[in-house]
Amino acid sequence: MYVAPVFLSQLEPRTARTTSEVLNFALWPFAVFTVLRTVLVKGTNFNITDDFAPVYKASLAFLNGRAIYNENFDLVDPHYLYPPSGTLMIAPLALLDPEKSKWCFVALNALALVLAWYLLLRLFRLSIKSVAAPLLLVLMFSSETVINTLAFGNVNGCLLAAEVIFLMLVLRRRDLWAGVAMGLTIAVKPTLAPLLLIPLLRGQWKVFITALGVPAVLMAAAWPLIKDPMDFVHRTVPYIFASRDYFNSAIVGNAGYYGLPVWLTWSMRIVMGVLVLISLWLLYRYYRSDELFFVTTMSGVLLIASWLLPSLGQQYYSMLVFPFLMSVALRNSVLRNWPAWLAIFGFMTYDKWLLDHWQSTGRALEYLRVTFGWGLLLVVVFCVLGDRYLAARREGRLDSGIDPAFLLPGADPEVPAKAPRPDAPANGVTAPEQVSVMEGARA
Repeated sequence: MYVAPVFLSQLEPRTARTTSEVLNFALWPFAVFTVLRTVLVKGTNFNITDDFAPVYKASLAFLNGRAIYNENFDLVDPHYLYPPSGTLMIAPLALLDPEKSKWCFVALNALALVLAWYLLLRLFRLSIKSVAAPLLLVLMFSSETVINTLAFGNVNGCLLAAEVIFLMLVLRRRDLWAGVAMGLTIAVKPTLAPLLLIPLLRGQWKVFITALGVPAVLMAAAWPLIKDPMDFVHRTVPYIFASRDYFNSAIVGNAGYYGLPVWLTWSMRIVMGVLVLISLWLLYRYYRSDELFFVTTMSGVLLIASWLLPSLGQQYYSMLVFPFLMSVALRNSVLRNWPAWLAIFGFMTYDKWLLDHWQSTGRALEYLRVTFGWGLLLVVVFCVLGDRYLAARREGRLDSGIDPAFLLPGADPEVPAKAPRPDAPANGVTAPEQVSVMEGARA
């Protein structure tokens, strides 16, 4: 008589008792099925853009001793741009038939994305049981950059995992292994190469031994095995550095599409470059001892600048700023304001803004939102850091850093930064202890 109620009580789902548990229970089903839908539906359905096809074709040509770098760059189809070292690394893809090979490649990138998600939580000391875990998973796999990386069959998922590993090893000062992670990505495509400025500024010279040595060794091994290696130098490299006015969200790409004069295009690039240099200087001068903030913030500034200012930037590169976006978890983050997230909306969402009835307006919204998003985020970083610097100089505390006043040791977080503090902390009492003392006094 009591067996059924006991059995049913075991099947009763656990009821949340806190707001955090409610959010966890609500978000995890969304997270799991968002991942499954993105991988199984977007990653396997037909897509007009196929980044994997030229990669497979090049792998097959390499294994059969045929020419690889003979692309017709007059066409707008995806082209094979990996160097010989990258060709050597991806050659095993052609051991399978094209369909199975692509599914394996998509699965590999999906696993790399999940690994990057887990490592990002570890990097910011967030538990997998926290609300941040499912929320980050939902946001990652709902973004344009992840969806199109898997849909197009691109390698960006592996690059993101390698980037997070690189940043973690740099922070832990495992320099040679950090260089290995970076070197493997450079051997395939040098998208992450600007991040080498971080160990350079931190004096971690050993990183460069393996970061440059690994791709050099792979290039030396691949060069004699490629039938047409000099075509990579004479044909592919010039195309890589040339600007184009299609599928290009860099300033020069949209400027070419809309026919802007050269002087205006260069003016925008120079002004944005100056803002970036000032931001990098402020980060180096005042934040290099705040290691996690320095490394993640500088990584975002460097990467966005490397897409916006040179010749080519595509929206799905934005995946590589996930470590920067996660820095919002830090109290002194430069992303804790609404303009930053307006910018992030511009280049992260999967929305389409094309309009049937107002086509020119819709094209402008669709084509410019990524460029404006990247540019606005660089402006936000500059403004936040610049405002902090000016405030600290005005208050005569530049020697102790430029963090906002409410983050200084002993400051009460409930008191606005510009308001006079009625009760300074006693000597030797840290900020958390001071808050506890004040709460106890209120009680």
